[in-house]
Amino acid sequence: MGTTVVRGRSRRWLKWSIIALTGAAWSLGAMTSWADDDDDRDNDDRAPLTVPKATCGAEDQTEAKAGALQGQVPAPLRMNGFKGFNCNLKLVGQSKGDGASWQHAWFQDRAGHKCAYYDTASTTVGRTHLGTVVLDVTHPAKPIPTAYLSSVSMLDPWESLRTNPRRQLLAAESAKNGAGGPEFDVYDITLDCRYPQLLSSNPMGTPGNGDASALPNGDTLRGHEGAFAPDGLTYYGGDRGVPTKYTALDVANPAHPRLMAVYTLDPGVLAHGLSVSDDGKRAYVTLDTDPGVTASFPSLPATNGVLILDTSDIQARKPNAQFKAISKVVWKDGGHAQHTIPIRVDGKPYLIAVDESGSGGLNGLPGWQEACAAGLTPFSMARIIDIRDETNPKVVSKLMLEVHDPANCNKVLPDLVGLASFTYGSHYCSVDNREDATTLACGYFNSGIRVFDIRNPRRPREIAYYNPAGTTVASPGSNHGAQWRAGGPDWCNAQVHLDVETRSLQTTCQDNGFLALRFTHDVWPFRSSTTPPGRQN
Repeated sequence: MGTTVVRGRSRRWLKWSIIALTGAAWSLGAMTSWADDDDDRDNDDRAPLTVPKATCGAEDQTEAKAGALQGQVPAPLRMNGFKGFNCNLKLVGQSKGDGASWQHAWFQDRAGHKCAYYDTASTTVGRTHLGTVVLDVTHPAKPIPTAYLSSVSMLDPWESLRTNPRRQLLAAESAKNGAGGPEFDVYDITLDCRYPQLLSSNPMGTPGNGDASALPNGDTLRGHEGAFAPDGLTYYGGDRGVPTKYTALDVANPAHPRLMAVYTLDPGVLAHGLSVSDDGKRAYVTLDTDPGVTASFPSLPATNGVLILDTSDIQARKPNAQFKAISKVVWKDGGHAQHTIPIRVDGKPYLIAVDESGSGGLNGLPGWQEACAAGLTPFSMARIIDIRDETNPKVVSKLMLEVHDPANCNKVLPDLVGLASFTYGSHYCSVDNREDATTLACGYFNSGIRVFDIRNPRRPREIAYYNPAGTTVASPGSNHGAQWRAGGPDWCNAQVHLDVETRSLQTTCQDNGFLALRFTHDVWPFRSSTTPPGRQN
């Protein structure tokens, strides 16, 4: 390994010499991209444990000014009413409504209308409107609710809510409280995305739909999460039926989708989120397990991570098409793998993988303490995986904040007394352009929305964050529920839409609803950043 490092340095020294001789001007992004040389592929021990912190504007209300660690909302701020943090991002528009739930999707129609879609909880008490919210965000500073979708699946689509730009469809599974029913709803958003038109709402995998033979004996579908293939002809679901599985739905005829194929997971492993390659021939699915650190933990094999599946037969619509396993990558420093994003950086293929729990699982304080005692992170984070050799994927970096560092456990666990499950961890991330990614934006629950420069996938760095002020009245459409505290930090957990043209991002947080944020101090976009329609996740 030592020899390899010397060769890598020699090559970089030569490149620097050429630059000095030619007088060429290079950006920091171009310079750091050289660290991605093949010779450096396995030298990840040189990377910092936590991502470098963003450099904020003098007027920003930062974590550092409050004496907080990166990603932290200290206990005194929670008790006295959290006023929020911001660094290089400012709020320009908001639509709180009844609050939000787990997912946020986006679409621009041919007439130029820009629309945001987000789900709300299945609760009915105190609600103004039920179902999935449609917002006209053509002018992000003035978001306008235009419709509330209340078909079976849209009443609580959980994490399955998705749009497909090529087919101009909006779809969701029935996923009430994380394990709904077999229904799958499809809407047309071609003419006016502000007013989706229902095309179908059918139960999948039932005799009446003509595709029950694809299911294991006696099983029914229970929606949880899903994603379109980029061509919009197939919708893949992460199903929470028993046994748990991944499903492929043919939506070539959106008025009559049908179940095509099922991939059943091993006992103890849950299906969760996934993504599909641009050619539709690969699905990157998560293996969701709760490691639950115990005395026997060191001797147990890792099971949480990502599985790469060959979906070529499904894409080609071959008779009796099947999923085929290619490889997997698993880890112990995290749990409940949430979702994936296939990307390219400088033409090289990587995979973003995001957990929703740390090494102690979703067990609250006991799990966090066990993880800390084992020297592992108690909270979830995103990571970047090199998939140039898809038979041997390798984690090359982790987007760990200071709150995730096990060395800081004694500083952050007191913040979370009385809380459980989601606190300082990741949930959903999004990129600017899957084919030429420069930027990753993530919802990190109590740590707010975090934005990272990933132009060098092995050395990501933070460039901005926004953590909204705590609400003093509970939002009835939020799933924050029993974990909500008056004045405490929000749950920011949904996908993010980045927009180069307006130098902004849009997302939802559960208590605060829809948020439109603008970047400040010229930290984004980078010169190479683009946000073409259909190229974001």
